[in-house]
Amino acid sequence: MSRHTIVIAEAGVNHNGNYDLAVKMVHEAKAAGADYVKFQTAVPELVISSIAPKAEYQKETTGSEQSQLEMCRAIHLPLSAYAPLKQVCDEAGIGFMSTPFDLVSIDTLEPLGMDYYKIPSGEITNLPYLRKIASKGIPVIMSTGMCELDEIAAAIDVLRGGGLSLDDITLLHCNTQYPTPFADVNLRAMNELASRFGVKVGYSDHTVGIEVPIAAVALGATVIEKHFTLDRNLPGPDHKASLEPAELAQMVQSIRNIELALGDGHKHVTASECPNKEVARKSIVAATDIRKGDLLTEQNITVKRPGNGISPMLWDSVIGTRAIDDFPRDTLIKIK
Repeated sequence: MSRHTIVIAEAGVNHNGNYDLAVKMVHEAKAAGADYVKFQTAVPELVISSIAPKAEYQKETTGSEQSQLEMCRAIHLPLSAYAPLKQVCDEAGIGFMSTPFDLVSIDTLEPLGMDYYKIPSGEITNLPYLRKIASKGIPVIMSTGMCELDEIAAAIDVLRGGGLSLDDITLLHCNTQYPTPFADVNLRAMNELASRFGVKVGYSDHTVGIEVPIAAVALGATVIEKHFTLDRNLPGPDHKASLEPAELAQMVQSIRNIELALGDGHKHVTASECPNKEVARKSIVAATDIRKGDLLTEQNITVKRPGNGISPMLWDSVIGTRAIDDFPRDTLIKIK
């Protein structure tokens, strides 16, 4: 049985603060086959100071007139929106997740009954935040963009000190540049996270396209997270590095195909290829007309398709024996 990679469709703030767009994103994520749709929950004033600058990619996508705080105020939903969004997800049949960015948001999300808390890369060095997350006793998926190994180790120690086990923690390899240059993806670092920390691993993708998350699944990712949007041309910081719904569906289907293709790891003949053995393999056949009693030699026998006769691996056993019957040219040789 193939493993099932958890696919998180990251709606994030691509609803631009519009609840109706967020609801539409839930349904698009479900239609694409994602396991979860994930939002971002924050009280902007508790996350961003008035002097915090925008990231360069945010300036490129939204301009530099607004501050980072003003931008985030405009694109976040109020805390009161997440309980009804969870209900929408339940009715649609898709898992609900949201990443909290502050302590109040952690508490807001707790009663909604999420399967996981998602810790974003930017909070991995936030000790009070990590302690609060751990205190909830809910499994954690933690992105590791911008992180050195010792920072990841320190965060894991905090989570474990708060009561979570290694089985409760999944690390996502991640690069936080939007979009991420392919040369900076470093997918094989995902395997280092698994071996170093003894936890499940996955990949949070910010590249353009879908090939990198598909490759991550082939390398063992148990979780894939990918931003999506209803329209890449919408205003906002993350749309340009997001998939549109049809692309999200293509990514999910490709991941499911790769899961099947990985198989059980044991080399064996499959049911689908068994009929081809007779067609593609060869047998020992008469190279010329052979009469009963003739000596079988390298001059009067050869190897040709089909493969339902004597295997050419028995060539040495056939050479030097006598024909037990007449064998016209190109017919299968038989022996006693």
